[in-house]
Amino acid sequence: MKLLSIESSTETLSLALQTEAGMLTFDEVTGPAASQRILPEIQHLLMKAGVKLPQLDGIVYGMGPGSFTGVRVAVGVTQGLAFGADLPVVGISSVLAVAETAWLQTQSEKVLVCLDARMGEVYHAAFIRETDQWLAVSPPVVCKPHEVPAIAGEGWLGAGSGWRVFAEGLSAQYARQVSEFAPECLPKASAMLALAQPLFVAGQGQAAHEAAPLYVRNRVALTAAERAQGQTL
Repeated sequence: MKLLSIESSTETLSLALQTEAGMLTFDEVTGPAASQRILPEIQHLLMKAGVKLPQLDGIVYGMGPGSFTGVRVAVGVTQGLAFGADLPVVGISSVLAVAETAWLQTQSEKVLVCLDARMGEVYHAAFIRETDQWLAVSPPVVCKPHEVPAIAGEGWLGAGSGWRVFAEGLSAQYARQVSEFAPECLPKASAMLALAQPLFVAGQGQAAHEAAPLYVRNRVALTAAERAQGQTL
């Protein structure tokens, strides 16, 4: 299948284009500049692969949770491109994308995802891989590091930027349950392709207007004092 994948829920803009000839990727820390970089970089990937947007079979987008601005960029760009080219879309959560990224790197089948959510919080979820599919044993939530949900068993891999920012607090909460760490793991567009392709094959792609963000935090704005302190959502 020919698929484009878009993920911008973190400081890193991640893009991937899968064609019969192989995969092209773009992964760069762009921060707020993602909104300006995303369309030119997508066009560059398409030109490099020698394909036009309407020739694709679908678009995969990172639905969050993550940066409100980043998630909206991915969803908005996906809607615009998919509507214009009449393509189906599939949304993949950022925490599931981290689990898949971690598995591709380590083959760990028990992944405890904690992404830095700013404001002293983490986006948390836990997944177990069974028969080539991920089972969410703890669904995505946002919480303080000392309030993370309990999980059962040992041999977990701790993946995501939260394990770097809040390493001490998270390690204390899970004691000997987490035996490996991959704090460098972020949701990657290339991993999202592997998750989304079976959904497209099964006919589970959605119409462009159905693309929607996954928010697990209710707040959508900062106070003036919080902005002055440099906080972000």
